[in-house]
Amino acid sequence: MTLEIIAFALGIAVLQWQAGLPSLVSLGIVALAGGALLLVIRGTKLRVGRASSGSSNSASNNTSSSTAGRGLRVVRRACRWLAWGFVGFAWAGLLAQQRLADEWAPEVEGQDVEVVGIVSAMPQRFENGWRFVFQVESSALPVPKQLSLAWYQSRWLEEDGQRLPLADVHAGERWRFTVRLKRPHSNANPHGFDYEAWLLEQGIRATGYVRSRAGFARLDSFVATPGTLVERVRETLRTRFATTLGDRPALGILVALAVGDQRGIPNDQWQVFSRTGLTHLFSVSGLHITMVAGLVYAVVGWAWRRGKRLSLHLPAQQAAALAGMTTALAYCLLAGFAVPAQRTLYMLSVVGLASLLRRSLAVHQILALALGAVLLLDPWAVLAPGFWLSFGAVALLFYIGAGRVGTEAGTGGAIRAWGRAQWAMTVGMVPLLLLLFQQFSLVSPLANGIAIPLVSFVVTPLALLAAVPGLEILLIPAAWFTERLLDGCQWLATSPGAVWQQYAPTPGAVALGLVGTLWLLAPRGFPARWLGAVFFLPLFLMPPPRPLPGEARMTVLDVGQGLSVYLQTANHDLLFDTGPLFSPDANSGNRIIVPYLRAVGVTRLDGLVVSHADKDHSGGAASVLEQVPTGWLLHALPSQHALLLGPERAMPCFDGQQWEWDGVRFSVLHPRYERHADPTPKTNDMSCVLRMDTAHGSALIPSDIEAISEAGLLSRHSSDLAADVLVAPHHGSKTSSTEAFIAAVKPSTVIFPVGYRNRFGHPRRDVVARYESGDRALYRTDQSGALSLDFLAQGMQVREERREHPRYWYQP
Repeated sequence: MTLEIIAFALGIAVLQWQAGLPSLVSLGIVALAGGALLLVIRGTKLRVGRASSGSSNSASNNTSSSTAGRGLRVVRRACRWLAWGFVGFAWAGLLAQQRLADEWAPEVEGQDVEVVGIVSAMPQRFENGWRFVFQVESSALPVPKQLSLAWYQSRWLEEDGQRLPLADVHAGERWRFTVRLKRPHSNANPHGFDYEAWLLEQGIRATGYVRSRAGFARLDSFVATPGTLVERVRETLRTRFATTLGDRPALGILVALAVGDQRGIPNDQWQVFSRTGLTHLFSVSGLHITMVAGLVYAVVGWAWRRGKRLSLHLPAQQAAALAGMTTALAYCLLAGFAVPAQRTLYMLSVVGLASLLRRSLAVHQILALALGAVLLLDPWAVLAPGFWLSFGAVALLFYIGAGRVGTEAGTGGAIRAWGRAQWAMTVGMVPLLLLLFQQFSLVSPLANGIAIPLVSFVVTPLALLAAVPGLEILLIPAAWFTERLLDGCQWLATSPGAVWQQYAPTPGAVALGLVGTLWLLAPRGFPARWLGAVFFLPLFLMPPPRPLPGEARMTVLDVGQGLSVYLQTANHDLLFDTGPLFSPDANSGNRIIVPYLRAVGVTRLDGLVVSHADKDHSGGAASVLEQVPTGWLLHALPSQHALLLGPERAMPCFDGQQWEWDGVRFSVLHPRYERHADPTPKTNDMSCVLRMDTAHGSALIPSDIEAISEAGLLSRHSSDLAADVLVAPHHGSKTSSTEAFIAAVKPSTVIFPVGYRNRFGHPRRDVVARYESGDRALYRTDQSGALSLDFLAQGMQVREERREHPRYWYQP
């Protein structure tokens, strides 16, 4: 059973990594092939059984029959695994076909459409309005069933000439909105988060925003369904917690522990938890659900045994199992039904059902059944890091506990078991953590040793009891304990060497690391367990390749409507611009650039250029400077903005600056030095313009200069503007890319760094037409994702992220 479920899961995983989705006919054939194979295996098994019962008793016949039987069993087992892999592949494909069919047609993107529906999940308040999931009931045009909407509200809304306060949005309400939608689209960068895949898993097939000026109306204050009832309870609890605690630092954590809403935890707290290895503890994880369900199991079992009549109708053990399963289900629903919570719910349910049916199951069977249940309901779960970490951690604990049940008694044995579990988690999760996040916490054993008992046995029970009306006062001690824990975590997080960060390992190195984990953590008596550590070495000793001297790599990151370019030589690293600011807590720096730099092995930037003050170019600068050591900073920022960034080696960029790294020459061509003393020019025309020259090609990055600056460049550098690669000025705006400028640069490759369906309409069609008039390769980051260009001796090579790693859910 266990291996068949693993084969089913592998079939699902193979489907999710496909570049294109097989047709319904192809999926039907695969499903029929899997079913037919299972029937053939069953028929073969029956025939072999009958033949065995009627065979001769002679020794020679028995020997040959036994050998043939073993061979047939091996073939039959392999075919059974293959069949279940086919079934998993077909199942995931059929669900994907169904979900992708619910789409917003590209020809109507950008149109306003009136919709009526229900706010189906807890809405999230942000600085300028609300974000929420909207379940459509009726619409003027065919739209997907589930939408992700933002409602941007200024301080006041206008209605019939009157100013009204901000409109509140609550789970379960029915509204009429006019919305503007677009198909799911995300930034595509190496080692980046795939937002499109996440939306697909959530069943959200269009995103957009409410058009307030077109009118809106709340039609019903509450529409009762099982889903909205749960979501309204969750929202009510979140509101009560906020009313009781105000703006205390513990608020977001306690809400997350009670109702699974992690969005209220500030980014700086997440940074602390990440550095101390505690991120798993502040979501409703398997640990919390098991603890609560176990407590209810013990209490109900104790009470049931004292009721003689009750035990006559239902044994106490079975009654306790039912109570524990019900509690786990309720807590899981309250927590938002995330993958770690689902895994624990299914595992506890399997154990509970086995108790009710008086059956015994091995731990690997319990874990396998939970795996099958999760993927049967949500085949996209394999795309989430939490899926791998959750099941990996539990499998690891089962592995180190095999054969040790009951061997260590007393306080000393419990301490040794706890220490062994901490050691296993610290060492065993290293390969996955490096693959998924390129870091792991070195202080995690100490932090978890203190935090797990405190959060599991003190903070979480207090938070859950505080959810009972009239017991909100319990939030005060819960907040006090949480804030003391925060203080300790902050001290640990800032201690030297708290976190190991490095490049992303290769898949082969990760596979060897997993082998090393099993070897190193094998039971006592396994030969040469220390050799397991040798298998970890490729994780740390195989850095990504860098260009040779005289060569260079240029990566135009996909940051949406903005710009960020990473330039790498044999021994030096430069970042040009840092992309847009998304919100007060989110920007391209902490969401895209820093994770990318870490994954490709950049521990220090030799230089950073912030071309000008516009937020789509400078929005991530502070985050980059905070998290990545940087040698010097060139900028064209107003003095007050430059002071905020603060590096001692900050200086204005100006025409004439040059330097050479590893045989690659860099030159600043704009602005003129004296322009920094003149506050009147537009920020775009103050943009730093950078040129890179290698022995194998050149690139020009003009940022957001407009026509007047292009004319200045032509007058000063008409003879040295020609470049093989041009990042289109100002994202392809109509105010840039004059014909004279294009003729002087003569690029063979042009890159437009633009956001999908951006509100500026970049790149403009007439501008694109100017570039198309020559024999040029044109790329757009919204269509290609990140673009990596290698200037090599054998010629320039261009790699598009969406072509290098295609997925069936990417928009054509």
